[in-house]
Amino acid sequence: MMNEQHIHGIFIPLITPFTRDYKLDIDSYRKYVTYLAGHDIQGLVVNGTTGESPTVSWDEVKLMVHVTQDVLKSMNKTIPIVIGTGTNDTYSTVHRTEMAAELGADAAMVVTPYYNRPTQEGILEHFRVVSRVSLPVLVYEIPVRTGSRMTIDTIRKVLDLDGIIGLKDSTGGLDLLLKLTQYETKPVLCGEDAYFHAMLCQGATGGMLASAHLHIQKYVDIYRRFMAGDMNGSRDSFMLLKPMIQHVFAEPAPAAIKWWLTQQEIIAAEQLRLPLMPLSDQVKQGLLNSIIS
Repeated sequence: MMNEQHIHGIFIPLITPFTRDYKLDIDSYRKYVTYLAGHDIQGLVVNGTTGESPTVSWDEVKLMVHVTQDVLKSMNKTIPIVIGTGTNDTYSTVHRTEMAAELGADAAMVVTPYYNRPTQEGILEHFRVVSRVSLPVLVYEIPVRTGSRMTIDTIRKVLDLDGIIGLKDSTGGLDLLLKLTQYETKPVLCGEDAYFHAMLCQGATGGMLASAHLHIQKYVDIYRRFMAGDMNGSRDSFMLLKPMIQHVFAEPAPAAIKWWLTQQEIIAAEQLRLPLMPLSDQVKQGLLNSIIS
């Protein structure tokens, strides 16, 4: 299982490939995970936002985890597997986190409860209860999707819980990280691709980055150069990726990522489950131009 020392480097939030009739494409998934595992990444995340988690069943999650484990074993790789288990119901989240532990996950990623907009006390109690499960928890704070935002005091209290090993910060800026780094805190992963280098400069220990699908080795190299003290070189390399990042998120993810993986023949189809739609032709061209340039 993971601990705080594992929260560093590049984590890849996995897509969920579908066939043209919207079923889980397990052959594409196996090929896709094999491709990812050939890079120097520090974690694979099943059933996150990039994986279209609202439309994926737990049976499909289980199958993807088993295939991921099989692929890593066949390649003699020990990349940690994180499973997204968060819901807006505390006890459903506990149950899913327990099932993730039974599947052999190395950690669970638990999003702040969404839609029902609990108080700060309710959010803290949610994570307190979930943290009692015998599986390390990575907290996922993404207010633009949840409709609520933890205060700095609440986040500090959540991160102080014994079962919590770190935070994925998708708050859309540097403010939270700047406040957290004033205190001794657990590791923080950047969850906002466009802020990756800036967040490294402010103390983030790595990133969980959907856009890394398009340039995995470049992201790994940026992280390595930064950790080696090459601030200017890592910044300059990252700035070259900014136009690509803008196009990846011009329409709801993971449409751009699935399209690109299809173009590379890593998955068979760019299919998304409704209500998400395939990437528009306009964004496809812009994305292609940004990658070529």
